[in-house]
Amino acid sequence: MAVRLLEPPDKLLPPYRIPLNVIYEDPWILVVDKPAGLVTHPVGDFCEGTLSNALQAYFDEQIGVPGLMRPGIVHRLDRMTSGLLVVAKEHRAHRLLSIDFQQGKLSKTYQALLEGVPSFQDRTITLPIGQRPGRNSVLMTAATSARNPRPAKTRIVVQRAEADRTLVQCRLYTGRNHQIRVHCAHIGHPVVGDEYYGPFGKIRRAPRFDGEPPGDNRHALHAASLGFLHPVLREWVEFHTEPPDDFFLVSSSDSRDVGQPEFRS
Repeated sequence: MAVRLLEPPDKLLPPYRIPLNVIYEDPWILVVDKPAGLVTHPVGDFCEGTLSNALQAYFDEQIGVPGLMRPGIVHRLDRMTSGLLVVAKEHRAHRLLSIDFQQGKLSKTYQALLEGVPSFQDRTITLPIGQRPGRNSVLMTAATSARNPRPAKTRIVVQRAEADRTLVQCRLYTGRNHQIRVHCAHIGHPVVGDEYYGPFGKIRRAPRFDGEPPGDNRHALHAASLGFLHPVLREWVEFHTEPPDDFFLVSSSDSRDVGQPEFRS
């Protein structure tokens, strides 16, 4: 008979107890609806109090042994973007999910409020996205001056236009950093509340230094649908969630005291 002793992880992720909106869970994966304002994993000035720390606390309570199960982050959302994330609960699921996501075997749609009213109902943007020129710039751009541009494809479908803003559905076919925000801003309709990306490539303000945390006002972008091959069952699974109430209350980056129209039917 052989006995295998559990080895403690090299580095424990500090647990952080906050309520989690768990949409789905099985022995291999967990799907969570992340609120705006919560960083996905420790980075820069956000070393604690992230979604990963909250998941660690959630797992520790389930297992009873701190750090025995660790959250396997496969993809992320910007801090001020809300919506669906899938997290692996064990190594095999994490590896297979990571491979599938790298190969584009997933479906992701977002809902967004855009500034202004577009002249189109359905448009696909295929502008490459790269790093904005400048020393240690953390911002992205679809301009021809972009550094190391990579192919990017976003489909934008208008759902409802009202007053000076429009509710749209955005489908991602690639996964570039800030892709929806950059593409929408480049065609003149930035995401409402975006503190960085203004219309037609304008930068509303640049971070003062690499890794500067964003402000506390959310932008109106929500990861509403997520579909992928289950890493163990190898069946297609899909999850949906509605934007939270604060999504519809976001005000413009240029005039945050202006009253907003109601988009709920």
